Amino acid sequence: MKKILFVALSVAISLVLISGTGEAAKKAKYVGYKKCGGCHKSQRDSWKKTKHAKAFESLKPGKAVEAKKKAGLDPNKDYTKDDKCLTCHTTGYKQRGGYKKGISKTKAKYLVGVTCEMCHGAGDKYRRLHRDAGNKFKKTGKPTPRAQLDKLGMNVSTEAIKNACFSCHMNYEGSGWAGAKEPYTPFTPKVDPKYKFDFDKFVRDEKAMHKHFKLKGVFKGEPKFKYHDEFQEKAQAGKE
Repeated sequence: MKKILFVALSVAISLVLISGTGEAAKKAKYVGYKKCGGCHKSQRDSWKKTKHAKAFESLKPGKAVEAKKKAGLDPNKDYTKDDKCLTCHTTGYKQRGGYKKGISKTKAKYLVGVTCEMCHGAGDKYRRLHRDAGNKFKKTGKPTPRAQLDKLGMNVSTEAIKNACFSCHMNYEGSGWAGAKEPYTPFTPKVDPKYKFDFDKFVRDEKAMHKHFKLKGVFKGEPKFKYHDEFQEKAQAGKE
């Protein structure tokens, strides 16, 4: 009985982490990478060159042919309307403000692929805090506690960011991740060893993620991603 309760509790905790941080995250609305990129121009431009940015394209017929064949998928089939695929190849699928079938091309443009909000969480609430905290920092030089971002649903802790990644890359039976559930990804280590997901390795891969640029120090304190200081030490100056 104790073992069953422990497993159930582990799953429940993982599901909370996937959804973000508390009630604010559940009510948050996706806004699209255009809103994020308005201020984070360098990150946006770097991200556009990554595989994550092109994730939706791989669902089209004739794309990623060898990978699809290995996974037992038809490379000539159009998967751009397949529910099993859209969860991980678009942003916020079937959630508030997120991608949905029949969405206009204008809106879809900023929600296809693995965009900012797939990793950092739906942004309408914490985006406002970024603006207000930035203005305060300009005027007073005083940073805002990072915990406020966490409360508004932004994935800033290591665990929250890791679970955002795991929700796609580790979402297969036998992955060892407690949050795994259907629809499972067909791209598993059994299909090809390259799909073995090493979070600490891939989160450093700028070809998959984006380059890091100097931040001004608008936010401080915990929770803080464990590689935040490492990335900032190597970061270059971005566009203003």
